[in-house]
Amino acid sequence: MAISGIPGLGSGMDVGGMVQALVNAEAAPKTAQLDNLEKATTSKVSALGQFRSALSTFQTALGKLNDASLFEKRSATSSAADTVSITADSKAIAGNYNVQVFNLAQTSKVALAGFENASDAIGSGTLTINIGDESLDIDVTDASLTDIRDAINAAGKDQGLSATIVNDPSGKGGARLVLSSDKSGTGNDISVAVSADATGDLGRLTFQPTSGADEDFQPTPVDADNPRAARVISYSRDANLAIDGINLSSASNTVEDAIEGVTLTLKAAQTEDALTNAETINLRVAEDKAGVRTSITEFVDAYNKMLESINSLTSVVSVGGDDGEPLAAALVGDSSVRSFMSAMRSELGSVAGGDGIRILADIGITTQRDGTLGVDNTKLNKALDNNFEQVNGFFTGDQGLTARLESKVKPYTESGGILENRTTALQNTLSSVDDQRETLATRLTKLESRLFAQFNAMDMLISQMSSTGNFLTAQLDSLPGVVKKDT
Repeated sequence: MAISGIPGLGSGMDVGGMVQALVNAEAAPKTAQLDNLEKATTSKVSALGQFRSALSTFQTALGKLNDASLFEKRSATSSAADTVSITADSKAIAGNYNVQVFNLAQTSKVALAGFENASDAIGSGTLTINIGDESLDIDVTDASLTDIRDAINAAGKDQGLSATIVNDPSGKGGARLVLSSDKSGTGNDISVAVSADATGDLGRLTFQPTSGADEDFQPTPVDADNPRAARVISYSRDANLAIDGINLSSASNTVEDAIEGVTLTLKAAQTEDALTNAETINLRVAEDKAGVRTSITEFVDAYNKMLESINSLTSVVSVGGDDGEPLAAALVGDSSVRSFMSAMRSELGSVAGGDGIRILADIGITTQRDGTLGVDNTKLNKALDNNFEQVNGFFTGDQGLTARLESKVKPYTESGGILENRTTALQNTLSSVDDQRETLATRLTKLESRLFAQFNAMDMLISQMSSTGNFLTAQLDSLPGVVKKDT
């Protein structure tokens, strides 16, 4: 096969160069066509991906605003959150409440009789520990306070009972077993009974506290004459409070049933002065208008961001002044985009049935000159303050604005939807371009081989003709009577 730049043996022509030029001339139109098709198709695939992403982001904002629970949320505030905090669910009715906290709920804690050393064995038997109506039996044999403590902690963890040992550095109080319960409320005091068959000094751990109410729920003072005597560190007690002047009690500092849908957490009792002066803590429950306002603003922002993305994908930009050819984005004139935006504008401008809030403009949302949505916060706040339920009905539900908009977006973004099918078709086109390139390459290879064969045959023929001509010239020159011209 001849190589470009090396002349043919017979003709002296650049056979390789001529073949290459002819092959290039044959390939150029189809290659340009495939290059243009590939570039345009790739641009559209990318643009449709961006379009779908913008729609999905907008769809997320629609779903958030169409959540009925958004409008059921309640905001709850306390004028003294360090004394009583408040939370409210959707069942709570908006209103104001005045609360007084007289005392917090308490759990029981007792210190049993003291012993000289925690490690000394004090006896065998059964300890029955009562916490209100619940009881726990602890069997011990030749046990020390340390052994008893460990047995109580192992058996009592599921009942909220724990034990520790406290040592008096002065030696007067000795080593004492301290029992604590996590069960608050009046009547849940800890008491300890020891079986009749107990041996040693185990019986000294018997303890029956007096009524907390009789002691005004004050801890038992240390007995100066017997510092190792058992005593109450804290009585179990109900929390006592008043809501709008109505006295209430609660076994827990978490009060859930006093006001429907409202949970109060008592953190501290009011001071004596505050209670004497009848000072109250104000609690307020209201619709969570701030959360709704935020979601509406996010809906507007998401629409505007989607519109910005669509505008960039359908824009035509002038290049090089009046004489320059404009640069068109990948989705200029795209039917899917036109149909989608037409549906969006139709729904945004449609009038809802019923009274009150019927169009977006009624809550301060209007279309600007550039097609984006703008928010009049004053008008939006007024609508939320005066027509909260109507705003709810306008946006949410099967016939609400967000559901109608969602029905227009979904066919484009769903699996197997408009945009996915179009993308698949474009990807098939790209695969077809690859196939056509392979077909073209095969055809050009065959063309090149054929041209080389033809040009080489021609070169050989010329070579043969040249040889024949030279032979005839030599024969003629050798004939008698032939006169050569002087050169």
